[in-house]
Amino acid sequence: MTATQPPLTARRFAMCFTSSPRGARLARRMCAHRLDAWGVPYGSDAHDTVTLIAAELCANAVRHGHVAGRDFHVLLTADPATGTVRLEVSDTREERLPHVRTAAPDESGRGLLLVEALADRWGCAARAGGGPGKTVWAECAAPGLT
Repeated sequence: MTATQPPLTARRFAMCFTSSPRGARLARRMCAHRLDAWGVPYGSDAHDTVTLIAAELCANAVRHGHVAGRDFHVLLTADPATGTVRLEVSDTREERLPHVRTAAPDESGRGLLLVEALADRWGCAARAGGGPGKTVWAECAAPGLT
């Protein structure tokens, strides 16, 4: 006799990427593809928002969190029950914590300003598992998750 198991509701994608512009681009594309597969279609506001946040956090991991020979890690989870997507990007550099800053229009450095404006919540924490580095995370509403 087999018991009926409830359907799996939470979605999870995790992967390590090389700490390079190519790795950041691949991470963004993989997150975009996964969101579409989970029912947040390309071109929707939720998809574009999470993909932009992924691009910013991954670029920051490469630009500001790079340690030679170390990859960065992406964890994307989605919970259809709450309609929430959470993105976590971990790097191995702990002495450079993220902070929001304003920049002149011709300067770079506005990535976290975008994350703060677009995400419902975001923050930074010590890397899970006691490893070196930090994790920057963001959560967004994503209607349509399946």
